[in-house]
Parts: sequence; C-alpha cells; structure tokens
Amino acid sequence: MTSPMRARAGAQVPQVPTRPTGFAVAAYPTYAQAQAAIEHLTKGDFKVEDLTIVGSDLQMVERVTGRLSAGKVTAASAASGAWFGVFVGILMGLFSTTVAGGTLVLIVVSAAIGAAFGALMGFLGYSVAKGRRDFTSASQVVAQRYDVLCQPGTAEQARTLLSKMELGQRG
Repeated sequence: MTSPMRARAGAQVPQVPTRPTGFAVAAYPTYAQAQAAIEHLTKGDFKVEDLTIVGSDLQMVERVTGRLSAGKVTAASAASGAWFGVFVGILMGLFSTTVAGGTLVLIVVSAAIGAAFGALMGFLGYSVAKGRRDFTSASQVVAQRYDVLCQPGTAEQARTLLSKMELGQRG
C-alpha cells in the first residue's frame, strides 16, 4: 500500500522495481498487524526509513457481492447513460446561443436520450452474455504473510523494540 504523500527528502525510493533488501525482523499474518508494528517503531527514535513491508505468497481474492439480473444491469446502465447525457447537455448548453430555459430543456433531453441509449446497450450486453458471469464481485490481492524487513544497521534495534511491543512493554 502506498502513501498519498510523497517520500520525504533523504528517503531512498527506487525509481524502478527492485527486490527488497534487509533482514526480516518480524512476520505478521495481516497487513494491519505489520502496519501497527511500523507505527510502534515510529513512536520511538527509530529510523523508519530502513523498514519495508513485504507481502509474500500473493493471492487474488474475489468476493461475490450479489446477483446480476437484466433489470439491475439495465437500470445501472440507464443511470450511467443519463449522467453522460447530462454532461453532454451541459457542454452543448455552454456553446449554444439559446435562452436560459432552452439550455435546461437541452440538458433534460440529453439526459433522457443518454438514459435510453445506456439502458439499451446494458440490456443488449447482458443478453449477449447468456447467463455467464451473473454476479457482481470485488477483487483484491492479499498476501499470506507480511514480513517487516530492516536494513542491517538497525535490524537488531527493530527486533528488540518489536519484541517489547509483543510482550506489551514500553520501549
């Protein structure tokens, strides 16, 4: 997982994909636990720029979230088409020389045409699929294990601090 913020000056982030380096100082079954370990180390005077979280044994997990039907696909496609129609209507209204009331009519008509076209295309697409993939789902890549790697110079300090964290001590 990446941070929305840029790396700080002085942090070495490779510009091309490279294998991670360092010694494994801890291993966790979930990303949240590995992240919590890093957060624990940030609270001390630890040089966190030496740390890397590495997910191993990656799996693609697809969780089924619901059924698809012709009605659901048609309605969703109509809504999408309507939004596109509104967008086109606004663009056309910006460049037209009609009065203000005419622009509103233009937007409404564009939305209706977009909804009709979207519904038709959605229904046709669903019909062509002939019952294949009649469900919705969400996919994600997860790891079986998350290792926290540390550069050799600070690895022992990281191990000590993380072992104290596991034992519930302050350190």
